[in-house]
Order: sequence, then structure tokens, then C-alpha cells
Amino acid sequence: MKKGMIECSVCHSKLLASPSSKTVSRAYDRHKSRVSSKQKALNVLLVVGDCMLVGLQPILVYMSKVDGKFEFSPISVNFLTEVTKVVFAIVMLILQARSQKVGEKPLLSMSTFVQAARNNVLLAVPALLYAINNYLKFIMQLYFNPATVKMLSNLKVLVIAVLLKLVMKRRFSIIQWEALALLLIGISVNQLRSLPEGTTALGLPVATGAYMYTFIFVTVPSLASVFNEYALKSQYDTSIYLQNLFLYGYGAIFNFLAILGITLVKGPSSMDILHGHSRATMLLICNNAAQGILSSFFFKYADTILKKYSSTVATIFTGIASAAMFGHKLTMNFVLGISIVFISMHQFFSPLAKVKDEPHNGVMELKEEDPQRFRSKESFINMAAAANEEMTHRVGHDERQPLLPT
Repeated sequence: MKKGMIECSVCHSKLLASPSSKTVSRAYDRHKSRVSSKQKALNVLLVVGDCMLVGLQPILVYMSKVDGKFEFSPISVNFLTEVTKVVFAIVMLILQARSQKVGEKPLLSMSTFVQAARNNVLLAVPALLYAINNYLKFIMQLYFNPATVKMLSNLKVLVIAVLLKLVMKRRFSIIQWEALALLLIGISVNQLRSLPEGTTALGLPVATGAYMYTFIFVTVPSLASVFNEYALKSQYDTSIYLQNLFLYGYGAIFNFLAILGITLVKGPSSMDILHGHSRATMLLICNNAAQGILSSFFFKYADTILKKYSSTVATIFTGIASAAMFGHKLTMNFVLGISIVFISMHQFFSPLAKVKDEPHNGVMELKEEDPQRFRSKESFINMAAAANEEMTHRVGHDERQPLLPT
């Protein structure tokens, strides 16, 4: 920063002072409206892959149950999933380091690792929230069938939208808010008479216990998604595989601490993390690991709302597979609910629903801020400036960094 000016690390355009969160949000909106064909192709691949993995996850969880119960510890599945993702991140980081050009800062140096660890310490927050959420996924299966669990998870879209509005100052048009309300209606239609009458669990009526877990099941991962997107994009210049290494490492630590806590309560026999596992649980671990890795690309290179709507599309796959494999009935409520959800999705991403940019005099109006606070946000500001670059000029192909190591 020179004389109150910020220079973008990608396009070398200059901004006055430090941008407010509203300015960053405006830059993000422009970036979404002018994405390249390569970015669109990446979004399509992310959505297709996410639909398959997310749709398959409740099926595998259901297949892992024996007589309606889990013979294994769900926390052990989550721990092995995090370890799998850590191994994947290390392998990809090594491949990316080998493809680095001469003169670039080495990814595997100790100084780079320590500096990145300090800058990405915020990833510990979503890692903890994800550890809680991954356990709740198994608990929810004790109350609802797979298709219903998938529909309930769609409530996260509205919660995430509110959090993005409050935390990241993301802007949504009236049409988009109406689309989110329509999404809630679709979910409500599907949930009519979804709970068996007279069933109890843990000493509580199912209606009470199930909806209590549903509230936590919706709010915790929503907070995790917003914090994860903010943490990944605030350090945009850091390798995504290095960021994933920290995120998954924190997750493995939290799940291992949970295993130790259970061992202290139930005895050393509960320390066997492979007890009760089957082929279905092994497939579940691989599926969860792939799903988590794919999510990191959503949060860093795409959008949290797109990620959740993508998961919504997976609902129809889960419902059909659940009906075909386990004989669960696809009720008229489910069909109507799914139809409303798809209408909501089309309305939210319609060109008519885009937020109109506020007029300005060619230069962003930026608030003065304390220099010490600005230094911690400089990387995030560079990302915002890069998101705005296609509105002012084009960057050559040789300047764009590949998303995957070559």
C-alpha cells in the first residue's frame, strides 16, 4: 500500500484506502456476473459431483445401520474421514509444489507453512462446527428416512443467506429472498406427516427430540459454511491444499479428542476405531472425504449458496434411490415439495433476480481505517479487487493460476 492506495496482486489496478464490507460485496456481485467460461465449466463440474456425493451419503449411512442402530462409533467414521482428507491434501500439496516455477515461494518450506498456519487459524472454527455437524448426520438418521434428512438439510440455505447478509454483507435482491421463502414452503410441504406417530427415543417424544436435533443440524453447518468461505477467501493467495491441510487437521484433532473423551467414559474398549465397520462404512468414509474436498472448492472458487442449492438437487437422487433400494414411498408431498424447490432454485439464479449495482463515480468510495487492522485484511482486499478486474480490463491467460496442479 502506497499513499493510501492498494494495488491488486492480479490486475495491478489501484483502490483508494481500504474497502468496506459493502464494497467487497459489490465486487463479488460483479465477479459473479462476468465469470469466464472456465469458471462456468468448473461450477458445472462442482454441482454434478456434489449432487452425486451428497445424494449418496444418506443412502450409505442408512445401509450402515444394523437393526436400526449403528454397530460402530459415528465419531470413528468422522475421524477416519478427516485422516483421509489430510492424506489427500498432503499428496496434492506435494504435486503442486513439484509443478512450481522457478522463483515462486516454495510451498513446502517451513517459513511458508508457519506463516500460512498463522494466517489460517480461523479455519479451526469451521473445523469444530463440522465435527459437531458430522456427528449429527448420524443422529438424524435415527429419526428420519434418508430423503427426509436431505430435505431438512435444505433449510440451511435460508440460514446461510441470513448469515452471509450479516457477516459478509452479501446482497440479495427481493426476488432472491422470495425464492428462499419458496424453498421453505417446498420443504414444509414435503415434511407433512413425515414423523411416525407414537414413536419415542431417548425418553423424549420424537417430535421434540427430532426437531431439537433438526434445529442444531441446520444452524451449526450453516455457521460452519459461512466461516469456512470467509476463512478460505480471506487468504485467497494461499494454496487451497495448504488451507485444506489445516482445516482437515483441525477436524481430525477435534474428532480424536472426542474419541478420547468417550474412552474415558466407556472404557478402553471404545478406543477401537475400526470396531463394527463394514464395506458400507468404508464407502461412507470415502464418500464423506470426497464430499468435503469438493466443498472446499465450492467455498473458495464458487459460492456457498450455489453449494447448498446443489445439495438440494441431490434430494431427488436420494429420494429415488431410497425408494428403489429400501422401499421407502415417494409420497405426493415429496413430489410437490421437490417441484417447488426446483422452481425456487430457478428463480434464485435467474438473470432477472440479480442485484443491480449501485451507481458510482468510477472510483470506489472507501472508508478510512486503522493501518494495523488493514494489514490483516489486505489479502482479502486483493481478492475483492481481482473479482472486479473483469469489469475494467481483461487478464491474459498466462496470468491466471490453475485451480489444480498440472
